[in-house]
Order: sequence, then structure tokens, then C-alpha cells
Amino acid sequence: MTTGAEPPARPGRVMVDTNVLLAATDESRERHERALAVLNDWPSAGTVLYVSGQILREYLVVATRPAHVNGLGLDRTDALANARLIRRRTRLAEEDSKVAERLLTLLEHVPCTGKQVHDANVVATMLVHGIGSVVTHNTDHFARFGDHVSLIGL
Repeated sequence: MTTGAEPPARPGRVMVDTNVLLAATDESRERHERALAVLNDWPSAGTVLYVSGQILREYLVVATRPAHVNGLGLDRTDALANARLIRRRTRLAEEDSKVAERLLTLLEHVPCTGKQVHDANVVATMLVHGIGSVVTHNTDHFARFGDHVSLIGL
């Protein structure tokens, strides 16, 4: 696992976790500059950034949730504009029947329950699309999948 915005060896393809997108949006977050570096600098250095439908949905949920309940409190128009900017900077790893089957197989081998299944789905999507790394602020959420994907801490 690496930490910081500059991994020792940049991955060729990386899944960008929701918390990185939120940190890039919210200037008050501690890792705002690091998140911006991922979105702005990594592609020019040859890293292809990916998101999934799930990650976009999670972003929109938190972005439009009121700030007093741990959201960003953005209005719908601004949140959608941000999501469109994210889509222009990333490729979409689609969630199809192969991802669903990979998720079920992954869950047979890696113990996950409740909200942990969301992270398992991100990993299943990555595995189907050949994306070997995830950049996230929550490396502990993905640690259980360390045998399957590389973790890059924000």
C-alpha cells in the first residue's frame, strides 16, 4: 500500500473511489489537494482513471446530502455538473452480468457483510475490467481485498 498523492510507480489504470471525488470537490477536506492531483495530474502522466456507476451514484448521494448529515450540501444542478466533469476525466467501468457473477464469487472467498458489499462490488468491477489498483482515502475498507487489487492511499 502506498500513501500520498504520488505512488512510487504510477498504475496504468486505477479505480477512483468515491471519497477521492468528494475530497476533490470539497476544498475544506484535508486531502483536497491530493485528490485534485489524482484527477488533474495522473492522467497527463499516463494513468487512466476509472469510475463505476456505483461510484457515481455514491458521489451524487453524498454531494446532495445536507452538510449537517455528513454531506456536501450541493444543489442538484451543481452536483450533476460535477458528475459530468468527473465523467469527462474518467472512463466508466460498466457493471454487467460478469461483474455480478464476479461479485458473488468474490463474496464466497472474502468475508463481507452489510455496507462492505459495496466495496466488494467495486473490486469485482475492477477485476472484470482488468483494473489492478484503487486510489482511496479508506484503505482499511479495501484491505480485505489486498490479495486481489493494489491499494493506493490518498
